[in-house]
Amino acid sequence: MSRIGKLPISIPKGVTITVDKDNTVTVKGPKGELQQKVDPDIKIEIHEGQVVLSRPTDQKRHRSLHGLYRSLISNMVTGVNKGYKIEQEVVGVGYKAEAKGQLLDLSLGYSHDIDFQLPPEVKVETRTERRSNPVITLTSTDKQLIGQVAAKIRALRKPEPYKGKGVKFVNETLRKKAGKTATTATK
Repeated sequence: MSRIGKLPISIPKGVTITVDKDNTVTVKGPKGELQQKVDPDIKIEIHEGQVVLSRPTDQKRHRSLHGLYRSLISNMVTGVNKGYKIEQEVVGVGYKAEAKGQLLDLSLGYSHDIDFQLPPEVKVETRTERRSNPVITLTSTDKQLIGQVAAKIRALRKPEPYKGKGVKFVNETLRKKAGKTATTATK
């Protein structure tokens, strides 16, 4: 069996999970509601405060779907219960980030500012303290969506390898290159 797929998902207090006839899982919690359509081959059983997924055969397709849907449902339960948060740092002289509702205004060293429209499920906050880099904080209940939005923001100006300027995740370690070294000409 799949090591991840066979693990049961415990349902915390305040979270309800329902499965429709067409195998759509709906998870409701204090932070919101999420839905996921599950392949009809994967069977979902809810009993004793746990969700257990099972597969019909040991075909490669069924094995991969078993672990995938177990992880997706587990992420949904965590999202509606606690939520997800990603912090990104804007590194560079003159680089700025400012949140205006669902619009993120970024100044990343280009000739123009970038206005990044966020989906309604993702909330954004920016923090700029004196003598430190601006920090963008994204919060959402949907792990996949928040990760995709964070990747798109990072792609606007990836950290360059010499000085590390660009948009990076807060605890991300960058490998820097040495750069040019001055050599003396000998005759």
